[in-house]
Parts: sequence; C-alpha cells; structure tokens
Amino acid sequence: MTTHPKIATRDQWLAARLDLLKDEKELTRRSDELARRRMELPWVRIDKPYRFETDAGPALLADLFKGRSQLLVYHFMFGPDYQAGCPSCSSIADGFNGIVTHLEHHDVAFSAVSRAPLQKLHAFKQRMGWTFPWASSSDSDFNFEFNVSYSEEQERSGETTYNYRRSDGPAPAEEPGSEPAWPTRFAEMAGTDRRTYFREAPGVSAFVMDNGVVYHTYSTYARGLDGLWNMYQWLDRAPRGRNESFDREPWLRHHDRYGDLTAHAR
Repeated sequence: MTTHPKIATRDQWLAARLDLLKDEKELTRRSDELARRRMELPWVRIDKPYRFETDAGPALLADLFKGRSQLLVYHFMFGPDYQAGCPSCSSIADGFNGIVTHLEHHDVAFSAVSRAPLQKLHAFKQRMGWTFPWASSSDSDFNFEFNVSYSEEQERSGETTYNYRRSDGPAPAEEPGSEPAWPTRFAEMAGTDRRTYFREAPGVSAFVMDNGVVYHTYSTYARGLDGLWNMYQWLDRAPRGRNESFDREPWLRHHDRYGDLTAHAR
C-alpha cells in the first residue's frame, strides 16, 4: 500500500506550503552565496599540454574554448573499454543539447570529455541524438589528473582519490550471493564489467582563459552534480520524488532503452 502525507483542506495546505516557502527562499539565498564564493576561488595555471581528439581534429585544452574566455567540461563516464556511455551520465547529458547555445552567448564554451576513442563517442552520440561537443582524452593524462579516471594499479592498491577524498577503490562492494546490484547493472548497460566501469567517475570542471593562459577555477563531483541533473530537479518537485531503489532494477536507463529490460549496450 502506498503511503502519503495526510489529506488536508486547501487552507491547511496553503499554511504548510507557506512554511516550506520560507525554507525554499533561504535555500535560494544560500545558493546565491555559494555561487559568489565559487567565483572567488583562486585560479590555478594549467601549463601541461593536455591533448584531445575532437570533431575538428587534434586539440589542446585551449582549443576547447573556441574563442571564448570560459570553458565548462563535463567528465563523462565512457572508458576505452565501454561499449556505451554510463546511464547516469547519459541521463544528465540528455539536457546538454539545449544549453550549449545559451552558454556560448554568455562567453562560455562547453564540452563533454571521455577517455573512449572518438569513433566510439561518435557512434553513441548518434544513437542518443546528441549534438553537443564531445572530446576524447584517450591520449592524455587529463582524466587521471582531474581524478575522474583510475588505472588498474590504482584500483588494486586502493590509491584513488574522488571528490577530494582518498578511497579504497572506485567500485562499491557487492554482497556475496545477492542479486546484481545497481553497479553491476549500470556496468552491463555500458557494455563492461563493474570493476572496469568504476575506473571512470563523473564530474564538472571549469576553466578560464586570461591573456592566452588557461587556468583551472573549479571542479565538483558526486552529489555536487545534482543541481546540473535536470531530471532530478523535476523529480524533486514530483509528489513521490526521485523514486530510487537500490535493491531493484535500475531506476534509470539510456533514454532509448526504457521498456527494454534485456537490451543494454547494443
């Protein structure tokens, strides 16, 4: 039986809603303050010549700016051994197409970056109907140095860092004898195994170009991406919220795989 809050009159609902509104306004003011503090973070000069493969050919980090003074990068989980993008990253990326033009008109370039070779990114991008820029960092240390990719040696030793913390390893443990948990199912959707899947991680990084020099200004990971996940922003306002369950079939899929429980990474 589905549970729900008490049934109320319109006046009772309005009183509760106005009480909640006070907290929502406080959260908005707090969010504005955090945005200001992000802009006040110091800049770190980037001197390393990170190399990427793009639709326009080989590129350096500076080239991803495309003549603009700011660059936002989404670290998309799509490793070289994946056959499809991470389903969580893919659900976030479903909102990218519409924002790129708006960002560019605010002097901000945008690019997703993944370690998979460009031809794999092209194929998946076509499958998903995406048009946003997507670069391959397959011949670069970029992902590793921004703590969104891990080598097999790092995984075995447990010497990984994510979201500014040391970790025992990128892959969450699975209880012996249990049915496949969400990490295993997400890995299956990406066409790989769970250990390989968790050698990649999601994140966002921001850069600025000043007098021809590139600086790193900000990065966020894990739950820091929630505010950029359009689907969750809508679900957080729905009566039953995100409707996540970590002990059943994954609560999200690639957008062309809903209703198809067996076809994951085709």
